[in-house]
Amino acid sequence: MIKLLIILIISCGSIARAADYPSRPIRLVVAYAPGGTTDFAARVTAPKLGELLGQTVVVDNRPGAGSIIGTDLVAKSGPDGHTLLMADTAFGIVPAIYAKLPFNVQKDFSAITQVMSVPNALVVHPSVAARSVREIVELAKVKPGQLTFGSGGVGTPLHMAGEQLKVAAGINMLHVPHKGAAPAMTSLLGGQITMVFPTLTLAIPQIKAGKVRALAVTSAKRVAALPEVPTMAEAGYAAVDATSWFGLVAPTQAPRSVLSRLNVEMAKVLKLAEIRERIEAQQGDIVGNTPAEFSRFIAAEIANWTKVAKAGNIRAD
Repeated sequence: MIKLLIILIISCGSIARAADYPSRPIRLVVAYAPGGTTDFAARVTAPKLGELLGQTVVVDNRPGAGSIIGTDLVAKSGPDGHTLLMADTAFGIVPAIYAKLPFNVQKDFSAITQVMSVPNALVVHPSVAARSVREIVELAKVKPGQLTFGSGGVGTPLHMAGEQLKVAAGINMLHVPHKGAAPAMTSLLGGQITMVFPTLTLAIPQIKAGKVRALAVTSAKRVAALPEVPTMAEAGYAAVDATSWFGLVAPTQAPRSVLSRLNVEMAKVLKLAEIRERIEAQQGDIVGNTPAEFSRFIAAEIANWTKVAKAGNIRAD
């Protein structure tokens, strides 16, 4: 009888929390500077998610330390579902390359849903003589340590893609971290760095404008928007596989009922024609899976990047 009473009390409390949620605006943290694809994933979905929840969803950019600063902020926020993180591929990479972190990705966060994924591309400044991956590798061998590749910070997909190419091709290049993918692209456009592995969301407008040159894409097959650009596998470097993903997570103490509602409402957002059109226009593929599926996906990502880090002796400490 006592056990039944406890279950009823817990159930009623959970229902009440779900009914009251959200009681104030929701903060959606992006752990990078504005303008990158993680920022896009947050800003394209936040308004509609807010409409469905009955509260404003405010995107809060907290860049630094390759996503660690913003991620830690969410990990230590109130466990009521009013502070969320738009996680990305770095969420699975950081645990693989840092021996010590102020948070535990799998213990301190609860998965809500994967929002989208986007292939990356290897792009160079037009002043670079190389017009293929083979040629950029040859150039790097002639000028060891002189070619530079930018990223959104240590442990981000752009960084790891560059590290994968270094290992696969046996070359030495200098990594130049930034506070986000967009600032890295700005450096490339200005000719301060040699190359970047941005998402197609960021790359295609600059490629079409002739401001950067695409050498390859990281997807399994060529993309329709760039039919003439080969895949990294076609270029001879199948090991360079850095397709980027983006998804919603919350502090692990958030009520299950709240997490469930967020999953349901975000699924509705991703089914809206206008949202699908905007994401697909940026070369994104919509996902919208369950919390359990997303949680398994994150675990698989951590395992995969741990193997990559060990193979390349990649450590960030």
